[in-house]
Amino acid sequence: MDRLRRRTVLRHLAAPALALAVVAALPLAPGPATPAAAAPPEFQPVSVSYGPPPGATVKGQFLSYNDFHGAIDPPSGSGAVVNASGTSTPAGGVEYLATYLKKLRAEAKAEGRQTVTVGAGDLIGATPLVSAAFHDEPTIELMNQIGLQVSSVGNHEFDEGVNELIRMQRGGCHPTDGCQDGDGFGGAKFTYLAANTINKKTGLPILPPIDIKIINGVPVGFVGMTLEGTAAIVNPAGIQNVRFADEVETANKWGSVLKLLGVKAQVLLVHEGGSQATATPTPGVSDCNGFTGPIVPIVAGLNPEFGLVVSGHTHRFYSCTLPNKKGTSVVTSAGTNGQIVTDTDWSIDRRTGRFAEITAKNVIVENGVPDGNGGWQRDANGIFLRNPATADAAAKKVADKYRTAVAPIANRIVGRITADITRTATPAGESPLGDVIADAQLARTTGEGAQIALMNPGGIRADFDAEASAGGEANGEITYGEAFTVQPFNNLVVTQTFTGAQLKEVLEQQFVGYNGQNSTKILQVSAGLTYTWSASAALGSKISNLALNGTPIDPAASYKITTNDFLANGGDGFSSLTAGTGRVTAPGFDVDALVAYLGAGAPVAPGPANRISTVA
Repeated sequence: MDRLRRRTVLRHLAAPALALAVVAALPLAPGPATPAAAAPPEFQPVSVSYGPPPGATVKGQFLSYNDFHGAIDPPSGSGAVVNASGTSTPAGGVEYLATYLKKLRAEAKAEGRQTVTVGAGDLIGATPLVSAAFHDEPTIELMNQIGLQVSSVGNHEFDEGVNELIRMQRGGCHPTDGCQDGDGFGGAKFTYLAANTINKKTGLPILPPIDIKIINGVPVGFVGMTLEGTAAIVNPAGIQNVRFADEVETANKWGSVLKLLGVKAQVLLVHEGGSQATATPTPGVSDCNGFTGPIVPIVAGLNPEFGLVVSGHTHRFYSCTLPNKKGTSVVTSAGTNGQIVTDTDWSIDRRTGRFAEITAKNVIVENGVPDGNGGWQRDANGIFLRNPATADAAAKKVADKYRTAVAPIANRIVGRITADITRTATPAGESPLGDVIADAQLARTTGEGAQIALMNPGGIRADFDAEASAGGEANGEITYGEAFTVQPFNNLVVTQTFTGAQLKEVLEQQFVGYNGQNSTKILQVSAGLTYTWSASAALGSKISNLALNGTPIDPAASYKITTNDFLANGGDGFSSLTAGTGRVTAPGFDVDALVAYLGAGAPVAPGPANRISTVA
């Protein structure tokens, strides 16, 4: 195929039909032989030149973000600020994100750069009520409005199952609730990429695996995917007909397709990531301090055409240079909740079609009012003031439509707390808020004879801030919207019977490497259940002193144990929880159990966080 014909094909490639035909004949490229656990210490914040270009170049810009999680409103509580470089900056909110995107695009245009705006998954799912009440249609509508063009899927895109994700892309009213806002739902104008989410029957991705943008006559290719471990962290009920393939094999496979089509400047959008090391002061948003994480071995196995990897999932910020199979890739992440945008400038050699230079920096999406002394203005309760002068009017108009619609539900007072209740865990992995939620689920199911409740920490999405006042409520009062933000998944609450031996097996499965568990996850436990775990003990033998109300758990006795249905179905790698018998489902959802507990009587205090202990 000559260059002219190839460019013609690319300009008319609206869907990867050609690529799907070609890829069937391609073998999967092997991943790295020995995955690395951590990036070497010499990695630095990103600025990469691939040598002097032999010919003319095309300049462009990528704007990227990840893990938006329907954060239409600015985050509150401890999540209201971005802590970096020893400072705290109030940030986030979709109308402020829109402002920064417009500003950065304008700056790029002045430099002769064309912008492509991309995402790395978890745009929806685990969302506050303003989005979740409408099945995340508001978030999709706002992503359209602020100019997102292409994004990978993430694990939370599967929270309501594969069919609902496809509806998010293609549009149409919800099959049960219809179009609640009265004006229909047209779906995403941007392209969701799902290269490694494979339909078990057809063997093909459920959504496009690749996308191609033509920038001043030069093609740039995108491959998008979620993490291979998605099946372990979403409700199994919604993903029964798909599998999640290896990230490296999939990326290289579709990268080879792009290369066959003449696309040699490639970007991987992947919902997997890493993190900087803890330091004092805190690392900067564009730093790469002691970087580690699953993204490191993924990048190590990539073909060299992948000059840029936009990552996510870990909710951390960084910009790094990491080695790929034969060269160097720029790797970025923009934290979470739309509080940061990654601004990546690049150039491509017109003759070779490859990246010539890539530089990237993270930009904080400030939403506060400066106090004139290097800080930010606050109200009488210490809450940061928002700056209306920097809010984008068009995005705010769309957001306000949904804020108004949900306000009567969101602002309803459901209970009281005595002080902030946080997700901050002890060295043993227990948090005050985890205690409270486990106690709430136990209280909800005592009528079914429940004795113990277990809660997955990943299902706790925010803290309770006693001073926050989204709806004008008094200090200590909790609204339904705040409760929903803490527990947004609408999981069912189920009670099953286990033996004491099975309960111990469940707790042993908290630790990475045991019985298929891929990461350590300490379950939160209800009052009365106590135990100790040992960091040095062998897998399968870490749990000791397991007792209920001071009485040792009898391996042969039966106990009724409450969890959400996500865990009961084996979510988060807890396959041992599928062994329960006599499942009974409580009325309503998990958030209803929490709401009932918050409003049952006296204000709720933070949990004691003393039920789980650990030894070396």
